[in-house]
Amino acid sequence: MTEAPPFEEIRSSNLGVRVATSEAEIVAAQALRYRVFYEEMGARADAATTKSRLDADAYDAVADHLLVVDHDRGEGPESVVGTYRLIRRTAAQRIGRFYSEDEYDIAPILAYQHGILELGRSCTDVAYRTRGTLQLLWRGIAAYVFNHKIGLMFGCASLPGTDLEANAAQLSYLAQHHQAPTELCPRAIETRYLPMDRLPAGSFDAKKALMSLPPLIKGYLRLGGYVGDGAVLDHQFNTTDVAIVVMTQQITDKYYKHYERKSGWDGQDRSG
Repeated sequence: MTEAPPFEEIRSSNLGVRVATSEAEIVAAQALRYRVFYEEMGARADAATTKSRLDADAYDAVADHLLVVDHDRGEGPESVVGTYRLIRRTAAQRIGRFYSEDEYDIAPILAYQHGILELGRSCTDVAYRTRGTLQLLWRGIAAYVFNHKIGLMFGCASLPGTDLEANAAQLSYLAQHHQAPTELCPRAIETRYLPMDRLPAGSFDAKKALMSLPPLIKGYLRLGGYVGDGAVLDHQFNTTDVAIVVMTQQITDKYYKHYERKSGWDGQDRSG
């Protein structure tokens, strides 16, 4: 990597969050992703992935890799305990598309005239799945969003498994309460489109469905996030995917406000 990091490392006790600055750190993030997605969650690996024990694809070369590092484990790649893959519009243009386009028509997002950011490949080591680690990741995303003047974030988020009936209440809740407005709504590509609104309103416990959503999806919803139209089954990763859209002006936690106060930016300049 030749660019300077977009922000200085943010510390919380022995943990820190920053963007990877070396190939070795990116490989460490890919190794963590392999352990979580393939060994723990049951994703199906091809021969090359099994041999390398890395979750890697062409998008990694153009992405920025947000890392949570534990300084008690060292100061090198061995310290990586959490990661998030971040792809800006200019990065996607280098490869010709965003990752999400494998599952969704994101034309409404591409038409957005200001900074956009695709979020993906989020995971943490099993020993670090705490609220503090997740909050640290969000602090890093807030700093990244602020420094790159991102107006809209999007990506695919996952429910475990590919059993639509098992996920029917969660999918129906999302469709009935958090559907994106038309001008921002991605739609699952026709060959993979599966209706999300599977149960009539009132026929299931909406609060229970909300509480049973994966923490990452609940985090997006707390930021005012929306879901797209249609779910997609990802048999390789053993997940049911939904599209997520978050307008960054709705990131109102104290960390983001801190960055606004430091520089005086009011969050409305979405150029670049």
